[in-house]
Amino acid sequence: MIPYGRQDISQADIDAVVDVLKSDYLTQGPQVPLFEETVASYCGAKYGVAVNSATSALHVACLALGLGEGDWLWTSPNTFVASANCALYCGAQVDFVDINPHTYNMSVEALEHKLKQAKLSNTLPKILIPVHFAGQSCEMREIHALSLEYGFKIIEDAAHAIGGKYLGKSVGGCQYSDITVFSFHPVKIVTTGEGGIATTNQSVLAERMQLLRSHGVTREPHLMTKSLETEGAWYYQQVDLGFNYRMTEMQAALGVSQMQRVDEFVGTRKAFAKRYDELLHNLPLVLPFQHADSDSSFHLYPILIQTDLIFKTRAEVYKALREDGIGVNIHYIPVHTQPYYQKMGFAEGSFPLAEAYYQQVISIPVFHAMTLQDQNRIIELLERDLI
Repeated sequence: MIPYGRQDISQADIDAVVDVLKSDYLTQGPQVPLFEETVASYCGAKYGVAVNSATSALHVACLALGLGEGDWLWTSPNTFVASANCALYCGAQVDFVDINPHTYNMSVEALEHKLKQAKLSNTLPKILIPVHFAGQSCEMREIHALSLEYGFKIIEDAAHAIGGKYLGKSVGGCQYSDITVFSFHPVKIVTTGEGGIATTNQSVLAERMQLLRSHGVTREPHLMTKSLETEGAWYYQQVDLGFNYRMTEMQAALGVSQMQRVDEFVGTRKAFAKRYDELLHNLPLVLPFQHADSDSSFHLYPILIQTDLIFKTRAEVYKALREDGIGVNIHYIPVHTQPYYQKMGFAEGSFPLAEAYYQQVISIPVFHAMTLQDQNRIIELLERDLI
């Protein structure tokens, strides 16, 4: 089976993890700060806060920005459920903004229209989470301008976008946001097994997220009500309600090693994407559109099956490819159509562009270790199943 995505582990990666296993620290040692520094430096951000998953990063990011009961968070329906669930963890309410039918990212026009309506009803969001779907950045300059007008904070969900660029700068630099979140799940471009990170340029937010990822416990004198000098070197205080969201040293060491090849990983994905563009353009497909301001990292290569031009359904094409060993997948089932969200009152038809996209999309394989022979096989089977 050729999967839609897969990690690429080198001997250097293995050696980095083994070195940690032989060291004195398996957790809370030097590798996590090094990984944070490595990612933040690569992205051009001042701070990085590593955690055990991107979901955890979204959660502590929301809490650091003060999201709570009575507040609203808006995100895209074309994403994994974690982008919305993080609001519910905080006791806030969730709503969605429909997608741009070309980029499949949050539509700036739909966002502006929704903000105007929300201002009239006093339901403006406290936080907006634009999702950089498939590795292509949202139109962050325009979204940031709206944030200044309507007063919301921004968390970039860049789970797909490590190595991507926007307006010539690395995604994650937070030029147009408060916090950016990355995922390092094995199907992502860079992996730590499981893991995530939040980057920011605001020291207050970084410190707050650091506190929340580790039980709300601190030894930082300026956060404590008693001093270490009077109580003893062993002393600590819980000053907030936090979580055990810490990343391990093994994960961080793997991440540091993987980050040395992030540009190589992305370059290979871009080459495969370009070749798909060249060899699939005559098939009854809509190929991924790339916005002029964005340089995608191509975590995914989603194609839309033009079922009105063929005699098969999307489901039939999907099934045929899977049976022939091509691990295609669907990204994503719109969040608002999930039963849990429909119990909240969301209904099908609420975000028609995201729903129309979902009815046609298939993600075909793209990853660093894929070969030209793999890609030729994928193209050959697509031609067979679509013509």
